[in-house]
Amino acid sequence: MKTGSSNDAEAVKTQYSSSNGLNTRISFHDMYSTNKFGYSNWIFSNYEIPEGAKVLELGCGTGRMWAGHDDLIEKIGMLILSDLSEGMLSDAEKNLGERENVSYALVNIEDIPYEDDSFDVVIANSMLYHVPDIEKAIREVRRVLKKDGVFYCATYGERNFSDVLAEWMELGGESFKPNHNFTLQNGKKFLKTAFTDVEARVYEDSLRITNIDDLVDYLKSLVSLMAIADLPQERVREILSRHSLNGTIELPKEYGMFICR
Repeated sequence: MKTGSSNDAEAVKTQYSSSNGLNTRISFHDMYSTNKFGYSNWIFSNYEIPEGAKVLELGCGTGRMWAGHDDLIEKIGMLILSDLSEGMLSDAEKNLGERENVSYALVNIEDIPYEDDSFDVVIANSMLYHVPDIEKAIREVRRVLKKDGVFYCATYGERNFSDVLAEWMELGGESFKPNHNFTLQNGKKFLKTAFTDVEARVYEDSLRITNIDDLVDYLKSLVSLMAIADLPQERVREILSRHSLNGTIELPKEYGMFICR
């Protein structure tokens, strides 16, 4: 099933060509998320990775999520961190450094360059919704996983902060194209084409924003809300201020992950 246009793919490629926008988004969520356990910590708390396992992460980004998890990295037999962006891989290598059991690779999830039954664990967090052919990507994941392997893939839901903000800004049609290609609501149907056991887990969280300017900067980094960049900054601030209560803006977050066997 084809799920994205070539224009969408180019926009995503531009958004993730460097880590600048990604770092902006990560810092924003770190600052204003109400669940202080942290989404990345929660993701790692769900991993069950056996000693000596062979692990492939697809769409690793800057590799920042692995920082602080040296104990886990050390027990892994082989960890391949891969991405479609050379810039992201360069940052990942800088962040995690050279390690005997860690390598970095340029990989397209739709055409994974490894043999069948190669990995005990495959990870693809917050990236399947960007893939043009999701079903093909999932088949490739299943192919390179061992028969008893596990696939972890985090994603978001369809009633998230970006959808609410689009309503506030009265964006619609071409000005707001939410990426609901692979969500907590529809992801299972894709995964069930290759996996028999698919479990969904939800991370409880929200945003409580106390600085409108931080929110404005954050919005400019989102592909789905690029139309906001055409609005005068004061107009954006005015609209956001209407939804502020006692200097605080509350927004929903709907995040979670699938665990597939």
